[in-house]
Amino acid sequence: MAGGPNPLSVASCGDGCCAPAPAADNGRRATLVRRVRLLVAATITYNVIEAVVAISAGTIASSTALIGFGLDSVVEVASAVAVAWQFAAARHESRERAALRVIALSFFALAAYVTVESIRALVAAEAPDHSTVGIALAAVSLVVMPVLSAAQRRAGRELGSASAVADSKQTLLCTYLSAVLLVGLLVNSLFGWWWADPTAALIIAAIAAREGSQAWQGRHCC
Repeated sequence: MAGGPNPLSVASCGDGCCAPAPAADNGRRATLVRRVRLLVAATITYNVIEAVVAISAGTIASSTALIGFGLDSVVEVASAVAVAWQFAAARHESRERAALRVIALSFFALAAYVTVESIRALVAAEAPDHSTVGIALAAVSLVVMPVLSAAQRRAGRELGSASAVADSKQTLLCTYLSAVLLVGLLVNSLFGWWWADPTAALIIAAIAAREGSQAWQGRHCC
């Protein structure tokens, strides 16, 4: 009916995230695209720093969880680059599926690597060393990542972009991983429970695999 909502849109977009801005509101859409680009750039910058610090500190402390956290940062950079590539096109919607595939494959690669390394550490009973740098990094990420994720998710939902929402969820995943990592590192440092580190890494791998599956199926938004 004229003037009424599109029943197909309502049925397929129950959470409202896939409904793009009206065609007449081109100015708003342009603003949102610029915002996504800036947020992606900020995400890439932070995660490059995070990856270098985490992998370096994890290697020094022999911490599987810390190295896995650093590799997740590398995955987040790959995801953000995919979204940046998508939104560099005038018709960014045409690159949506390809960007989602890159995000999903990045998640799967992370999950596979961390799972193998975690099992190896558990079998070999490798006790990681205390890492002050790792604990500090996890605490900082626990504060920074939710802010970046929420801002990008809002912009992605308003644009109706599944890849932008998927990337924002990957950034939010870093928040969860930061909490898991922080607990694992603290438990190991305070109580000497060496198995907490690879166990935390396995949790990181499981979450990454789930997010990869959702990104592959395009279930993050539309």
